[in-house]
Formats: sequence, C-alpha cells, structure tokens
Amino acid sequence: MWLVTLLLLYSLQEVHSEDVGSTRLYFVNASLQRVTYSSSVGVSLPCPAGGTPSAILRWYLATGDDIYDVPHIRHVHANGTLQLYPFSPSAYNSYIHDNDYFCTAENQAGKIRSPNIRIKAVFREPYTVRVADQRSMRGNVAVFKCLIPAAVQEYVSVVSWERDTVSIVPGNRFSLTSFGALYISDVQKEDALSTYRCITKHKYSGETRQSNGARLSVMDPNESQPTILDRFQAGEVYAGQSIELPCIAGGYPSPTVRWLKDGRPLPSDARWTRRLTGLTISDLRQEDSGSYVCEVTNSFGSREVSGQLHVIDPLRVTLSPKNLKTGISSTLFFTCTVEGSPEYTITWYRNTEPIVPDQHISIQGQHNDTLQITAAQKFHSGAYQCFASRKGHTAQDFSIILLEDGTPRIVSSFSERVVNPGEPFSLMCAAKGAPPPSITWTLDDEPVVRDSTYKTSQYTLSDGLTVSHVNVSSPLIRDGGVYRCVARNSAGSAEYQARINVRGPPRIRPMRDITAVAGRNTYITCRVIGYPYYSIKWLKDGMQLPDNHRQVVFENGTLRLTDVQKGADEGIYLCSVLIQPQVSINQTVHVTVKVPPLIQPFDIPSTSVGKLMYIACVVSSGDMPIRITWHKDGQLIVPGSASGVAIETKEFMSSLQISKVTLKHNGNYTCIASNAAATVSWERQLIVTVPPRFVVQPNNQDCIYGKAGVLNCSVEGYPPPKVMWKHAKGVGNPQQYHPVPLTGRIQIMSNGSLLIRHVLEDDRGYYLCQASNGVGSDISKSMILTVKIPAMITSHPNTTMARKGQTKELNCTARGEQPIIIRWERGDTVIDAERNPRYSITINKKGDEVISTLKLNPAERGDSVFFSCHAINSYGEGRGLIQLTVQEPPDPPELEVREVKDRSMNLRWIQRFDGNSIITSYDIEYKNKSDSWDHMYTTRNISPTNNQANIVELHPACVYSIRMYSYNKIGRSLPSKELTISTEEAPPDGPPMDVVLQPMTSQSIRVTWRAPKKELQNGVIRGYQIGYRENGPGSNGQYSIVEMKATGDSEVYTLDNLKKFAQYGVVVQAFNRAGTGPSSTEINATTLEDVPSEPPQNVRAISVTSDEAVITWAEPPRLTLHGVLKGYRVVFWSLFPDGEWGEMQNITTTREQVELRGLEKFTNYSVQVLAYTQAGDGVRSNVLYIQTREDLPGPPAGIKAVPSSPSSVVVSWLPPLKPNGVIRKYTIYCSSPGSGQPAPSEYEANPEMLFYRITHLTRGKQYHIWAAAVTTAGRGNISAKVTVEPAGKVPAKILSFGGTVTTPWMKEVRLPCSSVGEPAPTIKWTKDSEDSAIPVTADSQRQILSNGTLVLRSVKAEDSGYYTCTATNTLGFDTIIVNLVVQVPPDQPRLTVSTTSTSSITLAWIPGDNGGSSIRGFVLQYSVDNTEEWRDVFISSSERSFRLDNLRCGTWYKVKLAAKNSVGSGRISEIIEAKTHGREPVFNKDQPLLTHINSTHAGLNLQGWTSGGCPITDLMLDFRPKGTWAWQSLKANSTSQLFLSELREATWYELKMKACNSAGCGNQSSQFATTDYDGSTIPPIKSARGEGDDVKKLFSIGSPVILVTLGVALLFIIRKKRKEKRLKRLRDAKSLAEMLISKNNRSIDTPVKGPPQGPRLHIDIPRVQLLIEDKEGIKQIGEDKAAVPVTDTEFSQSVNPQNFCTGVSLHHQALIQNSGPLIDMSDIRPGTNPVSRKSIKSAHSSRNRYSSQWTLSRPSQSQSTASARTLTSDWRTMGSHGITATESDSYSASLSQDTDKGRNSMVSTESASSTYEELARAYEHAKLEEHLQHAKFTITECFISDSSSDQMTTGTNDPADSMTSLSTPSEPGICRFTASPPKPQDYDRGKNVAVPIPHRANKSEFCNLPLYMKTDPFFRKQGELHDPCPAVPPREASIRSLTQRAYHTQGRHKTLDPAKQQALTLGHSGLGSLGASSGTATLPQRTLTMPSSNNAATASTSSTSSNPTSSNKVGGSRDSLLESSSSALGRLQKQSVGAYSKSYTLV
Repeated sequence: MWLVTLLLLYSLQEVHSEDVGSTRLYFVNASLQRVTYSSSVGVSLPCPAGGTPSAILRWYLATGDDIYDVPHIRHVHANGTLQLYPFSPSAYNSYIHDNDYFCTAENQAGKIRSPNIRIKAVFREPYTVRVADQRSMRGNVAVFKCLIPAAVQEYVSVVSWERDTVSIVPGNRFSLTSFGALYISDVQKEDALSTYRCITKHKYSGETRQSNGARLSVMDPNESQPTILDRFQAGEVYAGQSIELPCIAGGYPSPTVRWLKDGRPLPSDARWTRRLTGLTISDLRQEDSGSYVCEVTNSFGSREVSGQLHVIDPLRVTLSPKNLKTGISSTLFFTCTVEGSPEYTITWYRNTEPIVPDQHISIQGQHNDTLQITAAQKFHSGAYQCFASRKGHTAQDFSIILLEDGTPRIVSSFSERVVNPGEPFSLMCAAKGAPPPSITWTLDDEPVVRDSTYKTSQYTLSDGLTVSHVNVSSPLIRDGGVYRCVARNSAGSAEYQARINVRGPPRIRPMRDITAVAGRNTYITCRVIGYPYYSIKWLKDGMQLPDNHRQVVFENGTLRLTDVQKGADEGIYLCSVLIQPQVSINQTVHVTVKVPPLIQPFDIPSTSVGKLMYIACVVSSGDMPIRITWHKDGQLIVPGSASGVAIETKEFMSSLQISKVTLKHNGNYTCIASNAAATVSWERQLIVTVPPRFVVQPNNQDCIYGKAGVLNCSVEGYPPPKVMWKHAKGVGNPQQYHPVPLTGRIQIMSNGSLLIRHVLEDDRGYYLCQASNGVGSDISKSMILTVKIPAMITSHPNTTMARKGQTKELNCTARGEQPIIIRWERGDTVIDAERNPRYSITINKKGDEVISTLKLNPAERGDSVFFSCHAINSYGEGRGLIQLTVQEPPDPPELEVREVKDRSMNLRWIQRFDGNSIITSYDIEYKNKSDSWDHMYTTRNISPTNNQANIVELHPACVYSIRMYSYNKIGRSLPSKELTISTEEAPPDGPPMDVVLQPMTSQSIRVTWRAPKKELQNGVIRGYQIGYRENGPGSNGQYSIVEMKATGDSEVYTLDNLKKFAQYGVVVQAFNRAGTGPSSTEINATTLEDVPSEPPQNVRAISVTSDEAVITWAEPPRLTLHGVLKGYRVVFWSLFPDGEWGEMQNITTTREQVELRGLEKFTNYSVQVLAYTQAGDGVRSNVLYIQTREDLPGPPAGIKAVPSSPSSVVVSWLPPLKPNGVIRKYTIYCSSPGSGQPAPSEYEANPEMLFYRITHLTRGKQYHIWAAAVTTAGRGNISAKVTVEPAGKVPAKILSFGGTVTTPWMKEVRLPCSSVGEPAPTIKWTKDSEDSAIPVTADSQRQILSNGTLVLRSVKAEDSGYYTCTATNTLGFDTIIVNLVVQVPPDQPRLTVSTTSTSSITLAWIPGDNGGSSIRGFVLQYSVDNTEEWRDVFISSSERSFRLDNLRCGTWYKVKLAAKNSVGSGRISEIIEAKTHGREPVFNKDQPLLTHINSTHAGLNLQGWTSGGCPITDLMLDFRPKGTWAWQSLKANSTSQLFLSELREATWYELKMKACNSAGCGNQSSQFATTDYDGSTIPPIKSARGEGDDVKKLFSIGSPVILVTLGVALLFIIRKKRKEKRLKRLRDAKSLAEMLISKNNRSIDTPVKGPPQGPRLHIDIPRVQLLIEDKEGIKQIGEDKAAVPVTDTEFSQSVNPQNFCTGVSLHHQALIQNSGPLIDMSDIRPGTNPVSRKSIKSAHSSRNRYSSQWTLSRPSQSQSTASARTLTSDWRTMGSHGITATESDSYSASLSQDTDKGRNSMVSTESASSTYEELARAYEHAKLEEHLQHAKFTITECFISDSSSDQMTTGTNDPADSMTSLSTPSEPGICRFTASPPKPQDYDRGKNVAVPIPHRANKSEFCNLPLYMKTDPFFRKQGELHDPCPAVPPREASIRSLTQRAYHTQGRHKTLDPAKQQALTLGHSGLGSLGASSGTATLPQRTLTMPSSNNAATASTSSTSSNPTSSNKVGGSRDSLLESSSSALGRLQKQSVGAYSKSYTLV
C-alpha cells in the first residue's frame, strides 16, 4: 500500500555520516526533496535524519510550525515516520496534502534538519488522451503525438503505441521517442490503411488510458520547402543524464538536416548521436550547454529550429571543518564549498535555527560561504548546517562543534638544577588548552627577552599541545634564578616555576616593593643568584619567618603570605642568604596591604503597583575612597523622572528610591562598590505583581469543518498569567469541563487564544478560557463553538457498467449543512434534464444525507465517459467522480489476407471497437466461392490475443470466400466484409526418376535423370536442384546445391570443381513456380583419379660411393594422392661448377627407396621425388642436394712443354675435365727415351700452379713429359705425352690454353696468355670480327697485363666472341683462341592461353632464349583485368603449362610470365588477357515474372533468372506505383520466390529487378496491377488529356542538353575504344604469334644434335601476326576487283618438314626508321645450340565456330603508301626471256565485321586469336594470287611486345649492334617469315610467276648486312676488294667466315666441321634453276642452273651488270635476297634447282 515507503527503504544503503560514532548524527537519503503520491494510496515517509545514540525525530512544516496529528489524515509515529492516509477528493487540504515539510534529529551532539521535502497528493481526476490525424508525403516522416491534458501531464506518460490494436515494436520504420511521440519513417501508402493509438499510464494511480484511433493521410510527393513536424524547446537538464532534441521535417525532395551548436557544426563526440528522431546527447556535461540550431534544407528552401540547453550539475556541499572540539573563547571559521551549477544561495543554520550575525558571528564571502565565530562561548556549541539552494534543489552538509573550558594546564615542565658557568642548558614547558595557549617566560619575575643569551622557541602539535623551549648556550651567574613559564589563552592562564642555580659567588638581585590585597595570597621571592649557598631566611621586624600559620617559606627561598591582613602583614621584609659560615648577604622589600570594599547583604521585598520602594546599599569596610553605583538588568541606572528612580549616595552608603512602583520597575538591581584594591557587587530582584485580567474575552464562534479556527482569549498580569482551556461536549448546558489536550492540531497561542489547525465535528461544544498568576483570584470566561459541515459526497460508485439500450441509474449521497444543492455533469458539460429527455434526476433526503439519482434511458455508446455529481452548500463543495462504461457486442473485425500459399493462407484482422468488453474469441468461416454458406468450414474459438491466423488444409489453385466474427461477453458481432482469394500452386510431390551418375574427370561427374511423374509435378517443372556432398571421412555431410533450368523430359548436368578421387552422394529435386519437391534417393559415385597434390614426405639422400647414392622417402598423405598410388619417380640432375645444370634424368620405382648408379664423381646433384597415379605425375618434393664422394681424377685436359733455356723446359697443363674430387697436387713425369733410366723423374706441383719448370736437362736431347692429378683417393690417369728438346734459341710459345670461357655479364674476366721464348716474345690480342681480326687496345674496359693476361671489366653480351692471343719473336710465333661466352638473363617466354573454365585458366608457354645459362624457374603473375594487384606464383623450370585455380567466374584476368637463370630474372612476357567462363545473369523470357497477385501482395518468381554459369550473389528490386517518383528498394536472397507486401489496392506498379554475379548484372523490368479488395482486376491506365504535360515540358528542355552531353561522352568513348582496340590488336597478335611458334618450334631447351645447318635470314614484321602457308588453286584476282572476301574455311596448311634455317637479322636503314631497331634472334653464337624449327602441323583444322570475314581492298592513288597495316612488294615476272619489271602494288586490309565482341574468341580453347590469323591469311593469299602462287612460306620468328611494358629496352644506336643482349625492340611487335621457291613440278604453272627484284645494298646498308652476305660478291661493288666497313659489329663477329678457321672443341659446345663450312660457302655462289627443261636464266649477280642438265651448281664470282632501277631502292617491301639453308641447298642440288627466297615486312 505504501508505495513511497519502498522508495525510501532502499535508500538505507546510502547512509552517510561523518563518523557516526563520533558525530552521533547522520542523514539517510538526504537527497529526498520531493514525494508525490496517490490520494487513494497514501504515503509513509521515514525521517531522513537520525542519530546515535537515538535521536529525537520531529517533523515540521517549512514555515517552522510543528506537525500535528489530524485523525485519519496525518499522523507522526514514535519512530519519526510521517504517515499521510488515503483521502477522498472532498477531504483535500492543501495545507496538509501539498506543502513543504522537513524533519529534525536531536541528541547531545546537537540538532540537524533535512532539506525541505515537497509532499504532494495527486487524486483521481477524469482525463482523456487523444491523437490527432496527420498528413505526410510518401517517403517523408510522419509524427504522431499523444495529447495529454496539462492538469495531469506531469503524472501521465506514454507507455506504448498500437497500430490496428497491435502493439508497435520499435525498429524498422517505427520509432518511439523518449517523450512519447511516434515517428514513422519512409511513409508508404499502406501506412494510411491503419489506425494509430497511444496507451498512457498514470504514474501514481496506475490507471491506463487508450486514445482515439488516428489516421495518416499519405500524399504523393509534391515539390515543397521543408515543414517542421516536431521541434525541441529550451530547457534544463542535470549533468550525467541523456536528452533527446527532436527535429523532424517534411518536404520534397526530402530535406537534409544539419545541427549547429553556438553557430558551429557539432563537435566530433561519440556522445552525440544523430537519429531519425533528432539529436541524442548522452552523459551530459556542463560544456554541452549552449544554443542549438537544427537546419533543414532542400532545394526549395530551408527552415530552422533553435533552443537553449542548460546543463546543470547537481549541487554538492562540503562543510569544513567537521566534528571540531575546541575551547571557549576560540575563533572558529567554517567554509561551505559548493560544487555544481552557479546561481545558488547559501543559508546557515545552528541546531536547525537560522543563524543571525551578532557581535560573535559574522557571515562572509561572495556567496556567504564563510562563517566566522569570534570569542566563541559555550552556547555556540551544536550542529552547524550549510544549505545551498537553486531552483527547488537543495544540498546541505553539517558539522558538530563542541566548546569546552579551555583554561590552560601545564602538562610537562622542567625541574630545579645546578649548572656551571658556560655550561649550556635548556628548559621545556608544555601546556594544553582550548584554544591552544601561548607560553611566556620570566626570570625572577623579569621577562626573558630573546637575545644572544636566550634562545626561545614555541610550536603547537596537531593534538593542540603547545611546547616552548628556552635555551641558554653560555650561562653566567646572572642567568641563574627562578624561571617561570606562563601559559595563557582566552580562557585563562597557568604557570610553573623552578630555580636554576649557576655556580658562582652568591648575591641578591634588587627587589621591587609589593602591593598586596587584603584577604588574598601573596608570594615574595628572594632573588638570589650564584651557587652554592647554605640557606635563605626571611625576617620581619627582626624575627625569622614564619612566625604564624599564614606564613610559609619554601626551600627555594620564596615566602608565601596567606589571607593577607593589613595591619599584621604590612612592613619591610628582609631576605638573608648564608653564603659562608658566618657570612650572609641581605636584601629588603616593602609590602603594602590594600583593603577591598565589603557590601552588607540586603534583600528587596515584593511589592505591587503604585507603592513606594527604598533600597539601601552599605559598605561595611574597605580603603577609602570608595565609589558606589547602581545597575538594573546589567544597565547603569540614570536617576530622573524618566526612570522614576532617585539615587542618594554618601561616603560608604548609597540608597535607591522609587516614588511610584510600576511594572517597568521589575528586574534585577545591582549595587557595585570599588576602590583601589578591588570591585565588589550585590544583586537582588525586584518583583512587582499584577493580578490577571482579560484583554480580549472569548465569544461564541462558528468554524468550518476541516479548516483552521482560532478561539480568541487574551489576558495580562504579572507574573504573566497562565491560560488554560477547557472543553465540554454537547450543545445544552455544559455538564463537565475537561482540559483541552494540546497536540500539534490544537495549540495555545502566545496571547492565550486557542488555535485549532484542523476543525473536526468533535470539536463542537462549550469552551472555557481560565487565567491565573498567583496574584489575586483566577478569571475565566466560556463560549460556544459551532462546527459547520461543508457539502461533501459521502457515497458514490467509482466505476459502473451499463448495457447499450438499457436503463442505467447513477446514485450520489451528500451530507453537510442544509440546504445542499446537487448538480450532475457529463464530462465537462452540466446535465440539463429538462432539455435532454434521456436524462432524469431525482432527489431524496434521508436524515442529514441527500441522495441524488441520475437515470439514463437508454444508455448509448457515447455515454462511456466520466459523470460527476457536485454537492454545494454555503460552506463548501464536494465532488464525486463516476466512470460509466456502456457495453455492447463488438464491431466486426476488419479482415485482410496477408499471405496466400498453396494449401494455406494467413489472415490478419483489426478489431476496431470491442464493445467496451474484452474480446473473448473469434470465428472464421470459409467456403468455396461457388458454394453457399451452408457448406462452409469454420475455425472457432480463436484466442483473443491473436490478430492473425493460418487456415490450412486448403486445396491448391482454388478460389475461397472468407468472413469473420468476433465475440465478447455481451454477444457476437456482425459478419466482417467477405474476402475472395485464390490459393497458389504447390511444389512437386514426387522426386525425379532414373538418376544416373557417370564420373567424367577427376573433378566432375555427369548426372542424368528424368522428370517426376506427371501427376506429382503440381505444375510446370521449371528446373532442378542438384545436391551433392562428399561421403568420405571428415566431410560435414552438408549438401551443396546447384540449379539448372528444365529442358525436357530427360536432363543432364555436369558437376565440376569436385574433390579429386572422392566419393560423392547426389540427390536431385525438381521445382516449379511454387517451390521444390522431394529429393531423389542418394546415389554415390567416385570422381576419377588425378595426380597427387603433395610430394612424398621425409625425402632423404645418402651418398654411398663416388658414383652411387641412395634416396629414401615416405608416402605422401593419403588425402593428397587423389587416386591409387602407382609408384614413385625420382628426378635428378647434376649441377656443374660453372652453375649450369646437367641433363635431367628420372627413375621410376614402386618402392620408397632407390639407388642412383652411374653418377658423376664428386658432383653436386639436385634430387626431387614425386608420386604418380593412373592420372599422371604429382607434385615434386623440394629440391634435395647431394654430393657424390671423391674418386681418382681424370687425366689433365691438356699439356704443353716448351723449351725455356738450353737446360730447362716449362710444362703447363689444364686441370682434368673430371677432377672427381679436390685436386691435392699434380705429378709431372719426365723421361728420356735413350737415357737408360728405368723410371721417369717425378716432380710435384701445387694444385694452384698449372705450370712447372724442369731444369738440369741436356741440350739437344729429347724428353717425354706427361702429368697426372692427385686427390685424396689417389693418383689419376696420366695425360698425353709430349716431346720437347731444350735449345738455346727458343721460338715464341704460349703456355696458356685456348677454349671457351663462360661468365655472367657485368663481371671482370681474365684471359691468360703466358708465353716463353728466346728472345722474349711480344704478346698481341685480337678479337675476330667477320673475316678480319681487330686488335684489342687498352682502355677503361680492357687492359693487357705484363704477363699477357687480357682483363675485361664489366663484360656485356657484345664482349662475347673469339679472342686470339699471338706470341711472336724472331724465331717464330704461337697463337691460342679463347671463345668468351657472356651469360645474360633469359629472354621473355612466349605465353599463351590453353583452356579456360568457370574458375580456372590453363596457360602454356615456350621459354625464350636462356641467355647462355640454364633456366632455373618461372614467376607467373596474374591480376583481375581492372586492377593492378598482382599475385605471384613460382613454377618449376621443367613446367611448360600451369593452371590458375580458384578464379572468379566470368572475369577477365591479366597474366604475365618471366624466366630466371643463374644470372637473374629475365624480361617479363607480354601481358595477355583471358576470361573465365560465365556471363551475367539473364531472365528467362519463358518464365513468368510474377507468380501471384492479390490486393496487397505480389509474388515474384526468382527462379526465372539463369545464372549464366556464375552463381547469383545479389538480387535487388525497385518498385513504385505507376506515375509516382520515388522507388522503393528491396534486397532479396536468391530464393525461389519473393513476396511484395503492403501494396495498395487496385494500383498499377512498375517493377525493376537486377541480378548480379561475379561476371556482371542483368536487368528485368515489368508492370503489374494489384487486384481490388474483392479480387477483381483493374484496367490499364489511360493517359488523360493534359496528363504528362510537365514531363513533356521537361523532356523538351532537357533533350538538347542530354543530346549534347551524350555526343561529348560518345566522342570520348569512341576515342577510348580506339585506343583500347589498338592495344587489344597488339595483344591478340602476340598471342597468335606464340601459338604459331609453339606449333612450329620444338622446345628451346632441347639441344640440337649435330652441327648447325646454316644461317637464316629474318625480315621483321611489327604489330600484326602473319600466318604463312602454301596455297594452291586460288584464282587470280582481277585488276578491276577492289575487294575480295576471304573466310576461314577456304584456308588449309601444308608443310615441308625438312625446311630448317637459322636466322640473322637483315637491317635496312629505312626499315629501321619505320619500325625501330630489329632483333637478332640467331641461336648461332658461341656457347649455345641453334634452335630447330622443324615441326609444323600438316593439316590446319577449319574454325567454323569462329569464322570471320575479311576484306582486302586496294587503296586509291591518293592514299598514302606508308599507311599502317599495308603490305607492299616489288616483283618481276619471269618469262622465257628473263625478268620483266612490273609496277609496285599496295594493298590494305580492314575488318568487315566486329570481331572484338565478347573478346571470347581470343581466349577460346581452339586458338589464342583467330581473327588476326585470318587477317594474316587474307594478306598472304592476296599476294599469292597476284604474284607468287606457288611459293613456300615459312614462319621463322615472331616477337610481339607491349610498348607500355616497363621491361622494354631500346636497342642501341648502332644498327649493326641493335640487339646484343636480346633486348626488346622499341616497336610493339615483330614477326619474320621467308618465302621459298616453288616446287620443280610447279614450274609450268609458274612461268609467269613473279620473282623478287634483286637489291644491291649501298655502303651504309652493306655495313649492316650479316657476315655471310657481305662475303657474297653480289653485295659488293665492282672492284671493291676490301671491306668498306671500318668496324665489325661484335655480334656478327661471332659467325665470321667459318671456312677460314677451325675451332677447338670445349665442353658441351659444338662447332662446324670444314666440310660443312665449305658446303655453306657454296650455298652463296648462286641460285638454282627455276625451269623444268634446259637453259639458264640469270639474275643479276646470280646463276640459276636448270634441272634438265646434271651439272652441279656453279659459282659465279663476278658481276657483269646491275639493275639501274632497283639498285638503290629500299622500298616499302624492304626486299632483299634470302639465303637458303645448307639442307635446302642439298635438296636443290639433287633437284638441279637453284634456290631463292622472298621476304615480307608488314608495317
């Protein structure tokens, strides 16, 4: 019952006291300052203060009045609890029920009071809450507010909101604010279909109210400026709390909101949160105060809301000091520290009374925060409180002060002592008192002054102890004596003394005379100094003292006189000190005695007014003169008529005379006498008595019940009379009076009147006022009190019920003083029964009660309101409140269909009005639409707590009618509006049949099946879901699902990306528009085997012998085998000391160990192990390194012995080719054949020395010399024996050896050339260049040392070549040749795309030139096409293909590759692009977009989307009513169906859908219309006249702007596309080139066995790829045809597998200018093997899938002949009479259709780029048609590069040295091919065939020709015998005339034998015959032998003529002659056919 009691009980935990044990006072919940309670409940309020020991608790009103008990209204319990009882509204008294109270606690420590507590009662009042209808635009925010009457707004709060009787849960679009408003964001049309109500609750009575139902009107967006819908106001909030500042605006376009604080944007703080509802600030701080502005803006205007926010810190008060205990007369300071908001006031209390400043107390400080008490007295003790108040909030703190007698007392002191002169001493005196005393020192009654002799100090400890010291550092005799310390404070003083004796001659200080007061004690000190002395005596009048009991002489010589008497004690006193026997010293002092006055005691008798009074004061003794004065009540009496007092004073007497005594003469009279000795006084009281009398007599009086009343009675007299009131009940004669009990309710006022604070009926009767003071007789007077009762309602029903249509009576009973008028009101309207016949009012009297009855006939729904009856009389008014509820059957529910399924539907309803009776249940009835309601189905007794229901067991695709009833205890409602619905299709009920699985690959399984049975399909089967899962160990058992569209009765699907060699279970489900049916029985299948994905484990290698090792390993993890393990393969290769790798070998075994035999001795080997299955080899293990053991070394690789003098020879040798270990030494053997010595001589040499001098030989004698190497295994085989003969004269010989030296580039190389001879030979180095040798001169890069060594620094590729060292003297010369091979990084690989899938791209490549060092591996980089985030993959050197897995479906990727050798990483390949399979989603046009539509819902078929091979990741929908602007967006999952809900009835909608996957997004749009409420459809929207005028106007204005914008954008796109196409064509050409090279070339790493077959010539073709092939039977193109279409299907390819050539670039100056430096791709260089181009596919498959048509057009004469992609050539037609010149033709090719669409053809599995291959074919076929139909074309080399590649290197400026290190050309791409002569059998058909025009090079061109062409006389001018070029390019020096030199065989490098060199030379002598009969046709400088003769080809050594028209022409054809290979030459010689070739350049 007592609600507030609970509030206070918890606060017991918050007891805070300042040390309760010490202060004994405390507060409980001092923060309690307001209590509000319900009048029907009451409140019990414990006192917030307390004390220990138990304190007295009292309650007061804030005015200070005591609380009194009012029966049944208010009562204070003994424990201090204030209780206010429940009361009726008529008993309300604001003095009691709405007032400020406080409580006090009092004990010995003091008295404290609580802050004022506002206690307010709230009684039940009628009120209603309502919600107003609102309007909002669609997409805006709607704001509903609950309107609560101001009278109850403080106590009523919104607890919830309802939408159609369903509570709104905040979230989504609905928000509830902290102040009770409802916000609906993104308003939609369907929001207008609901009603909104607020639910409120009374905070104290607990009553709930429901508002009316409000509607929302939703309008279409209309352009408008913002409108403020809700705003915030200025206010104050306490710190630490949260606040919500609402700011909501509407408008279109939707306005944006910006917040400002103090004119600036909001600071960045996590406490500030912007929400839909406005700005929320949590954990408020004072700095958050300020001016806040909310700006809302759109394109049509702006609005703002502003307000001031004040953040207030709660007040906190701290009072210091606390619990202070000090002495009387102290000065006290109290400081009141207030924290919190400013603008507060401070009030001080002592023992709950306000402090008033006086002479002791002052209040100081700006805020009165300091209290000072000076000279504090005992009464100042108690509890001091400081109260700080601000706007109704109060905080306080208190302190307990205890003042006690603080007279000082000595607590520690010094004692008497004897010291020597100069001996320091210290005296201490400690005293305690309150306040702490101060201490002074005297020596023999003289003050001790601080100086050089005396050092004094004083300090006070924390406990109040004062300590003082006197230090004497070097005392003298005068420093002895009696030391006294005196402690003084405001309360008194205390002293202590003791003698300090300083040794020395005694003497007495002079003593001053003394005045003593008679009757008191006096001390006389003999001031003796010096020590020792024998005694101190006092004498008076010659007599030694003491001589009576009043005299005492102390040991220290002090004389005390007690009770001094004037005659006996006055006189001279002698102090005699015996210092030696019989020797004394004396000093005298005179004592004078003064006598104080003595007043004879007297009394003052009592008297009465008007009498005389005489008072005498006589002084009986004392020294004259004596002064006598009189005081009254402490004030001096001034005689005179004003005071009525006369004073007469004589010498020792004074009298006070009053002639007429009055009351004012009452008081205390004091006689004061004083003289020189003292002042004395005598005090007595004069009492003047007056008998009592009435000033105001009591009279009969009326009082009103419940109000305050005063019974007047005022008396006077002296002593003041005592008034007593008595009461006699009854209205007749009083029988007996009883004393009136005085309580808080009844009190006697100071003037004697009786105060009744709350008059009750029992207070009526007789009252007697009686007064007495002991003077005379008592007086009394009686009166009659009549209590008037105001009108009050004593009985009425609070609530009552009525049924609609029936009669209802309401009764109300009133009592009070008659007459009483009763008035009835309905709500706020007075009921007039005469005007409204439905009402009738009757009045009945019963005793003193009046009963009024209001009759309603009949009761209506509108009578459910509050009725009130008002009773009124002359003394007051009472009111009774009755709540009438009229009950009736409920209104029918509003029924709607939320969702319809195949066999069920979901219904929702709204119960608008429940009939004022709780709904008990609902009934739903439904039937087939064609049936009557007699054949209905019913769902009964639905719980009233539900507002929706599911109807199940319906039939799919049926039409139903539905209606509904609601029930309450009154009855059943009418039926609801009838609805018509149609059920949906149902998912299939049967699974697919005949499911069969067939494994296809290691990661794919093909699934086939047939559709479910027809009767179980439940609709059209739209597709299937295939679920598959792995059934192996560790799998999670979850199915992965893929979908496919249905195609017929039999289906097939391939599952890919499965695990390898794993068992899978597969189920299949069919689905239709409604959903998915049951799945088939799971069938298992296992994917095919694949290669292992992990290498064998724990691979180990052990070297057993010098040529044998054992390799062991463990099986790979089972899960990585991906099949049945067939065995293992061990791959190993040797690592040579020069860094090169040996041939890779492998051994296959089934065991986990293998022995490797036949290994190279003492050689490093790399070993890898792999496992293989049926599918192939798995992953190799990491490379393991092993070294075979040492063995006997091989013989030295070479040995020389040359004579160096007549008796010595020098032997040099080379290390063994196979050292088989570490060479420890060399042994040299020397023997003479005829010497007869059986054993040769042996000499030993260090392993570092490769020469040795053998001395002491015989001149002219032959010696055999040989050598052998020695390792730890022993001596190896001996070298070959050489014979030498010492001689005196020695021709020059070279001890060093020639051979091949291999080194990485940029290193320093030393080529030794040590020589001997006599005389000493000279050394010369030359470098071979073509057919000449160039001397090597010293420069910064080259240096020849004194010992003949050639030093080359920072070698480059051009330093490679043959170096010759020649040693010469007069007797002869010797030479060696050193082949220097400089290794460079490898060339870029040729990368192509092999195959692609949805998640992988398989790449293949052909390595480029290895740069002279074996390739160690590859680095593959790839990234998504539109990013630059590259990922790296490291690949083994043996791999030639790689598959990139886990790629995104349908995505373009960029890929590039680089090789790595011992020198470093090579150039990166061209970036190629490839796309994984898959495309963006597409909606199947055969599928319906919408599956179901009713009045508020629409079902969408999401299964109509085909994924395009890539899973759909996002599905977005936008829809809007047709004709509106704003779209509603929805994001859906990829499910089979989606419902759009809450649509408008009978409305056309626009719908846009977008489905996205990794390949892109697809779009689908549609329109649909919802049905009417009864299920009927609506017609399409017809445009009305004038409709869309605004749109047309906007279109007319915007069209030009849009067109211009589109034009600019289109121009930009076209230029960008052109740029992209150029780059794309470049990349495509590169890809095709690599494909062609891969078809025509064998691996570049495969060494060519046998010698090279001869040189080859390249002509460079940049940018466009050419496919060259032999084509027969093509008809000649007529001259009049400008364009010829050519397609793929016309092409075929033939091959000559014997065609082979090696190549050297041919450089023409004009060609270099157009296409940049060219690339020499020749493999003929020292240290490398030439590459064979053998295999070309014999048949070219037609590509009908990628058939493209190209057009070859002849340009006009005006067109430039140098345009891009133009093929030109000069030809001569050969007939029987020789060569006929024809004009030069030029053709250009262009695309006839867009072959770039999709870009898929470029990355197809058939070709990397079919389009450019076709373009190349078109070119070549056109040329073949016109000129050379029977020529044979062969691709020799192709390079394509991207000019943007950052790896590109520009060639050197020297055209002959354009590619010395295989750098990339500056042109984007180069292709080279050759044209060979026609076959002999085609001669007849080729009589008129065109042959190339011979071209003679000029000098500049001649210098750029390769070596073997320069040797041909055709390229030399007549008579020119010497090389016209001053310098020979170093690269061409590598193939200088091979006929002139034979090379040494070194290492693994091959050379040409002389026979083949001769054949090659013959190949340059002429061309074979072209004819088939006889005769010779001569070209300039050439002779062609006809096949009819058997003569071999002969050489022509001279030239007779030259063609003047073409000798200097280097045209667009870049024509030159091509030398055939030696193999081709051999065939031509056999056929008797001369060789020629034609070259092309495509620019």
